Amino acid sequence: MSSFSAVYDACVLYPAPLRDLLMRLAMADLYRARWTQQIHEEWMRNVLANRPDLSRAQLERTRELMDCSVRDSLVEG
Repeated sequence: MSSFSAVYDACVLYPAPLRDLLMRLAMADLYRARWTQQIHEEWMRNVLANRPDLSRAQLERTRELMDCSVRDSLVEG
């Protein structure tokens, strides 16, 4: 695993194609990806505001998959 970390802010998690790319890079252990519950809430809130065709449950599932797929990604503080 790489020796540096990258914090994913809501602005890079909002667009699904960019989120997918960044998740793939993190899962390849190119760096340690980090985010918080607040970051999750921000990108999810904005997606829901602009995409009424998506549900909160769908985005919660995405959040769960993200948190489970990247080791130690969810941080506090």
